[in-house]
Amino acid sequence: MLYITDEEILEEQARARRLTQKLNTMDRSDYEGLQQVVKELLGKSHDAWINPPFYCDYGTHIQVGKNFFANYNCTILDVGKVIIGDNCQMASNVAIYTAGHPIHPAARNTAFEYGIDVVIGDNVWIGGNTVICPGVHIGNHCVIGAGSVVTKDIPDWSIAAGNPCRVLRKITEEDRQYYFRKQKVDDVAWAQMQQIWKENQDEKTFPVAPEQDV
Repeated sequence: MLYITDEEILEEQARARRLTQKLNTMDRSDYEGLQQVVKELLGKSHDAWINPPFYCDYGTHIQVGKNFFANYNCTILDVGKVIIGDNCQMASNVAIYTAGHPIHPAARNTAFEYGIDVVIGDNVWIGGNTVICPGVHIGNHCVIGAGSVVTKDIPDWSIAAGNPCRVLRKITEEDRQYYFRKQKVDDVAWAQMQQIWKENQDEKTFPVAPEQDV
């Protein structure tokens, strides 16, 4: 729905501003203190970590799953809800925008604005300087390349990048053995990975990529 900012909204924003100001000026080595402020800002969260500085409108409209990580200088305009799944990572300078304004200047200058939810699935890695626009849904197990501007939905198991962001290819089981382009995981690390997978059968955290159509 369209809305105009009123005193009630400003009070909600003031709470977020106080908490982000506290977060952004704390001793950066006070890991426990930083995590407590993040928990207060976001409400429900499980081991969420945000490297300050961080900016948001409300905080209470951001819902993150387990093991959420956001690197330096993340901005989330959470006028609408921002729902993020488990094991999601964001590189530096990621921006998520749910807020928007009417296209026509006559409508825009009435001060009406809106928020449309953004949803991000489980096990998503978002590269640095990515912008995610209102209404976007990013599926599970995706990688969004650095510098992308995501204006449309991205399906599960996709590597996507660009401005506008588009799917480049699907992630496959063959990708397990590579850590950067065609550079393979070394034997020691590969053995340790296999041991972790053997000991932990959590399919949500350690999923198997679906077979691709030929």
